[in-house]
Amino acid sequence: MSRIFAYIPHKSGVADDCAAELAAAAAKIDVSGKATAVVTGSGAELDSVAQALTGSFAEVWKIVDDALAYPNAELVRQALVNVLPAGAIVLLVHNHFGVDLSPGLSIKLNAAYVSDVLAIEGVEGNALKVVRQEFGGQVSTHVRCDIASGAVINIRPGAFKPSEPAPGGVVVEKPAGALSAKRRYIETIVSESGDVDITKFPVLVSIGRGIGEQDNVSIAQELADAIGGAVSCSRPVVDAKWMEKSRQVGSSGKTVKPKVYLACGISGSFQHLAGLKGNPFIVAINKNPKAPIFRVADVGIVDDLLEFLPAMTEKVLEEKGVRA
Repeated sequence: MSRIFAYIPHKSGVADDCAAELAAAAAKIDVSGKATAVVTGSGAELDSVAQALTGSFAEVWKIVDDALAYPNAELVRQALVNVLPAGAIVLLVHNHFGVDLSPGLSIKLNAAYVSDVLAIEGVEGNALKVVRQEFGGQVSTHVRCDIASGAVINIRPGAFKPSEPAPGGVVVEKPAGALSAKRRYIETIVSESGDVDITKFPVLVSIGRGIGEQDNVSIAQELADAIGGAVSCSRPVVDAKWMEKSRQVGSSGKTVKPKVYLACGISGSFQHLAGLKGNPFIVAINKNPKAPIFRVADVGIVDDLLEFLPAMTEKVLEEKGVRA
């Protein structure tokens, strides 16, 4: 079995929530649990990230270089190529950075590449069997990936239930080697929070295209008010100008970590799920029983949300004693 590695992004001294999910995905390939995490960066923050990951991985490779202080995919790709052994299987999260990094990495490693994987069915000889989706999630594709020369695989956020921590891993520092890039980091621009900061709420009632029209947004707002949450949305709602950009959850919107996430009329694209962190309890309400959101939901409800949401609001208010 080839060695399995997981590249873990981090920010402000905290590893991304994808770390535990990638550990779980690695265990689907090799049940021995001997996957290795790889982190890049510089300074004391990298030390704390690496140490924290020893609870999820048997070994953590720490690549230290001042040039890696900001995650530039060109530089990270070179650093990984410099340290990874031949035939390595590399797992990365399927977000904007992972998609930037992975294709070129697979070419440099002369390895197979599979993106947006949401299930791993196991290994058969030199073939890794995975599942991904096509046509906006309407079709599941079963792919046999030749891993004889290694593989680079992007894992969809939220597709794998995070592994339970098991402290005992060790940290090993690896040399970055020669690094150079044509692009450079200039600055980070933080978007405005808007009238409501959806990142601060433990409960979000999130609406998608299935809400139908702008007048129906009030139905979601009534439920959010009843349960002490806020209304967020997917990109189609912002594109239709039914809600402001600051309410959008996803790779091109906000990253949120609620305890409970009600996905109402949301299909469940990976771009949207990329904005969900912290393993929230997901309740999906959708008329389409084959909607991809049901693959990651803890509770799935096949119903017309325009009927279900008002009924749920009434029930919540009844339980609170607001209505008889």
